Amino acid sequence: MTDIFAKPELDRRTLLRRAGAVGLLAAPGVSMLAACAGGGDDTTQKQSKGTVSADNPLGIDPKVGIEILIFDGGLGTKYSTDVDTPLYNKKWADSKVTFQSTQTVSTVVKPRLNAGNPPDMVNNSGSDLMDFGAIVNAGQASELTDLFAAPSLDIPGKKVSETLVPGAIEIGSYSGKPYAVNYSFTIYGLWYNKVLWDSKGWTPPTTWADFTALCDKIKAAGITPFGFAGANASYYMVRAILTSAVKIGTESVTKDIDNLKAGAWQNPAVMQAAQAWGEIGNKYIDKSFLGLKHTQVQLQQDQNKLAMYPCGSWLENEMAADTPKTGYQYAVMPMPSVTTSDQLPATAINAAAGEIYFAPAKAKNPQGGKEYLRTMLSKEAAKGFTDLTKSLTVVQGATDGLTLSPGLTSANDMLTKAGKDVFVGYLFDTWYKPLDDASRDAANELMFKGGDAKKFCDTMEAASQKVAGDSSIKKFPRS
Repeated sequence: MTDIFAKPELDRRTLLRRAGAVGLLAAPGVSMLAACAGGGDDTTQKQSKGTVSADNPLGIDPKVGIEILIFDGGLGTKYSTDVDTPLYNKKWADSKVTFQSTQTVSTVVKPRLNAGNPPDMVNNSGSDLMDFGAIVNAGQASELTDLFAAPSLDIPGKKVSETLVPGAIEIGSYSGKPYAVNYSFTIYGLWYNKVLWDSKGWTPPTTWADFTALCDKIKAAGITPFGFAGANASYYMVRAILTSAVKIGTESVTKDIDNLKAGAWQNPAVMQAAQAWGEIGNKYIDKSFLGLKHTQVQLQQDQNKLAMYPCGSWLENEMAADTPKTGYQYAVMPMPSVTTSDQLPATAINAAAGEIYFAPAKAKNPQGGKEYLRTMLSKEAAKGFTDLTKSLTVVQGATDGLTLSPGLTSANDMLTKAGKDVFVGYLFDTWYKPLDDASRDAANELMFKGGDAKKFCDTMEAASQKVAGDSSIKKFPRS
């Protein structure tokens, strides 16, 4: 047996201080592969196959069931049980869907991947996310070229690939080949309660001077101006810093970072962004947030104790149960321009496909897993997902006819105003887990422990070059 995660894992408590909360967040796993001491055969169980046809482009056996595993987090699981599975069985009535949900994906799935009997489709997400780069490197993920070349279930005359937003396939590709469906289209920014802001006469700032002046007003009103959870969501702050860096110096900044280019983390744009945000940490953040988890800080925002929170568009759905029914309306704004010479406008935003779904290569029915993914990528399924989760998908036109929630309406408006100035940001967090871990620690250090921008950049540069120099880590080029 080959254990693709054979290296010792981090202590769980230590890991939670580093990990993120929901979406594209890394957790236990390693990027280097090693063999079990006991050895053994790398065998694949007998896999079901059917006949490829116009009606069955992926060649599934229509009488063989599929097993799926969905992360039970901010998006919930009802989109799978109430929308996707019924749609799948509408076409494949004799293919029983065995459903499982978990909040600990790595703990549940990793042993089955190592044993060669994984589920047929896995939603790899949450704070216990598996290192997907390691999965791809080990040949444990099915290539999805045939899925994207297959016809859409309900958009006539279109291949699946032709129904998706630009960049949706690329973000799940490794060395030019697709292995993941990044299904949820996430819009990132600074979230706030529009009802509170309107009552105070506060308006979203576009310049850094306006941003800090507003922070002073908010602080004077007895409200914490800005915050994030250091215990398990420092990823949010990494994204905020690098979003500002891209707006200062264009996306070439993060492309160099992803490509492990020497000096990329010491780029003046990164230094300026880190300096600006470090000052926010010094003056306007509650230092106790370092020990809190994401929902604890988000609850403080729901209680109007926190004014601005950096996050993705899953936030509104994640906090639905705790958000006041009156006097609260989620809204989002772009990160303010750090300098007067930023190369991207204040309206520019980071938005990208996220939330990984894949078909394990050694599953009993990987083609069935792909067919389930094809169902998810139908317009009807995507519309149901948005209706239930208040989150967009990568399927174009899937919001047609829907009444969007306040937060999603605000995010959509921000996306529209951004126009062509929408950027993916970075990919190193899913490619190189050691670098992702280092960035989360460095962001906490910057924001909670002194705001030393040079230390942040130097620490990340050293971590980047350590990965670059490690020949055992497969590198993924970004153009």
